[in-house]
Amino acid sequence: MGSRPYGRRLAWGAAALLVAGVAVPAAASASQSGGASDVSALSAGHGAKKAKNVILLIGDGMGDSEITLARDYTVGAAGRLNMDTFPLTGAYTTYSVDKNGKPDYVTDSAASGTGWATGQKTVNGRISKSPGTDKPMTTILELAQKNGLATGSVTTAELTDATPAVLASHATDRSCQGPADMKACPSDTVAKGGPGSIAEQSVNHKVDVLLGGGKARFDQKITEGPYRGMTVTEQAQKLGYQVVTDDKGLAGARSGKPVLGLFAPGNVPVEWTGKPAAQGGTDPQRCVTSNPERAAGTPSLEAQTRKALQLLEQKQKDSGDRKKGFFLQVEGASIDKRDHAADPCGQIGETASLDRAVKVARAYAAEHPDTLVVTTADHGHTSQIVPLEATPPGLSSTLVTNEGQQLKVNYSTNTPGKSQEHTGTQVRIAAQGPQAERVLGVTDQTQLFTTIRTALSLR
Repeated sequence: MGSRPYGRRLAWGAAALLVAGVAVPAAASASQSGGASDVSALSAGHGAKKAKNVILLIGDGMGDSEITLARDYTVGAAGRLNMDTFPLTGAYTTYSVDKNGKPDYVTDSAASGTGWATGQKTVNGRISKSPGTDKPMTTILELAQKNGLATGSVTTAELTDATPAVLASHATDRSCQGPADMKACPSDTVAKGGPGSIAEQSVNHKVDVLLGGGKARFDQKITEGPYRGMTVTEQAQKLGYQVVTDDKGLAGARSGKPVLGLFAPGNVPVEWTGKPAAQGGTDPQRCVTSNPERAAGTPSLEAQTRKALQLLEQKQKDSGDRKKGFFLQVEGASIDKRDHAADPCGQIGETASLDRAVKVARAYAAEHPDTLVVTTADHGHTSQIVPLEATPPGLSSTLVTNEGQQLKVNYSTNTPGKSQEHTGTQVRIAAQGPQAERVLGVTDQTQLFTTIRTALSLR
């Protein structure tokens, strides 16, 4: 389907979804029987065993409860989200470790992201560095770059937050996001011969596409090393980055130079709003599908994903090596952040936002069957759907879904008034494309690194 420029193709819509939908019954059969012949047949239906491209979509904190809540509210209990219709679905475990390598059963986003980024577990709070010796561990993005692939990272969090950080930085602590934030990482400072803050490392890595929030981190001044006196944004410009701050700037970005999109001072404001959960519950509410704190011109995650795919594909075409593809990670970050805040509407809206990005990725793969698409979460979270008659001791909220039915969601993983907590449950992983069968069964998130590395034949 090859020669048409990606940006000019006709809508991917119906044909792409039909292709995805046809595979579902076969996938269900294979998953139930577990037979090797079934898996082989499924693999054959997904084209070559080697992938040219990989698109990894992460719902931060998006456990099965969070997916079910978004499904029930938006498309109905019997409906299906885009992420529900992948042909192959499994589960993976998410625990982190202590400095001695013993299990820590509830991970944070830094340790869990390090798991799939490096194939190795680490301690909570650490970014792609070893648990005991605090040594940098090679990431999947670094391997992709070494092998000539284009690379990208898109997030609704700050670009220096844990999940994007694990790809293109190595830090003793996830808090070391900008040059002024290095207190917990003394050995990582440039003055001590280290790589600097997460923001500095991200642009020094020359990732082709970096899109998200965190402008305030990049506007911090560098106090050490060759870029001393500059902000990290100015460092990025000196390294050749196009810096954009809104949807018009993003639309105008062109392949040939890397792109840094900074769409909010901190995390990108969520799309939906509503009343947070409360002790004793809330009156039944409908979510508001807008947010006055979200600035006009803020591009959606869907739009950022589509543009990232255009830029990465065009870069490889311009390079003259059409055999080389790309690795792209896309994160819906504030599913987690609104779960922490016991904010069901914000949480649902961000899950729906990621689901639209999943649709973009799967439609791209329908036209490029040598693309592996994976969607998963980094860890589980707190929200639980409970009976309407339940009287939870913690925080709860009653929603009126698009089906006109009432639904009660409960948040009880911490004392009311404190941030709700992650959980240690296994989470969903689903995939299509080359090597997608590797997600079947119950695996561990470190095996996702191996799946991507195998699919892309990275050395």
